[in-house]
Amino acid sequence: MEFFKSDKVYDFMGKSKIFFIFSALLILVSWAIVFTKGLNYGIDFAGGTLVQVKYDKEAPIKEIREAVTKIEQYRSATVTEFGSPDEIVIKVPTSSSSVASDIGDEIRELIKDTGNFEVRRVDMVGPKVGDELRTKGLMAMLLSIIAILIYIAFRFEWRFGVASIFALIHDVSIALGMIALFAIDVNLDILAAILTIMGYSLNDTIIVFDRIREGIRGSKVYDLFKIINESVTKTLSRTTLTSLTTFFVVLTLFLFGGEIINGFSFTMLVGIVVGTYSSIFIASPFLKWLGFDVKDYKLNEARKEKLRVEKEKLRAQYEGGTL
Repeated sequence: MEFFKSDKVYDFMGKSKIFFIFSALLILVSWAIVFTKGLNYGIDFAGGTLVQVKYDKEAPIKEIREAVTKIEQYRSATVTEFGSPDEIVIKVPTSSSSVASDIGDEIRELIKDTGNFEVRRVDMVGPKVGDELRTKGLMAMLLSIIAILIYIAFRFEWRFGVASIFALIHDVSIALGMIALFAIDVNLDILAAILTIMGYSLNDTIIVFDRIREGIRGSKVYDLFKIINESVTKTLSRTTLTSLTTFFVVLTLFLFGGEIINGFSFTMLVGIVVGTYSSIFIASPFLKWLGFDVKDYKLNEARKEKLRVEKEKLRAQYEGGTL
């Protein structure tokens, strides 16, 4: 399926400065939101207790809040609607310190006079466990970025690696900004979504870089801008088709998957859009700004090929007994 004319080359590099300025502004705004509003850590990372309650009619949130906050221990508890008016979530920033006590039972007792309800879920995470999960989650992201940089640097060239990492930072920054803007709980699901975004964006970027490398090898010109424009144009139909199908699947999850996976699916939606954008408009132009030179790259590739041929020749002579 072709979405774009195959005989037309689009001038992406001619507008690269505009896209770069736009992306820089998006990153700055995203981090400004993160630092001003802060990330809303969920139970997984902050520790505490979450109690999900479903009523047989619209939940009386005001009465529930008054009933829960009567106890000093639960004064900082939050009561919010969860997907529908008859379902709520009570978040308490503490967890049970004794096996003999159960916060879920205590909450149930406190709100027993607010109507007919059913406690559907009680999640408890200690503060030490939450801190450990947060630390390990951050470590997982950093190790992923380092591994990606090493892999692409070996497979392509170090400038390709740096460009891909910049694109990943671009994607993750905007995703975090949107998470902070809409006060989405940052938990293990969100971490999984961010790591998935990194993999998705990297896959798109590598495909574009493969085409650029093929374009450099097959072209007799040394104009990097021209080669990038031709290479990215060739991947447009594939990138658009892949991104749209993935986007619609995740959009379905967001609309009909329920409140539990809304944070994950929302983060994925943002990641798909910015990941596709960065693979086309950010990662490729960044090669030029890093000083990538087509002539030097071809000379380096020619030297590598010469060494490979010489090694093959020596191996053949050794195996034939003539060395």
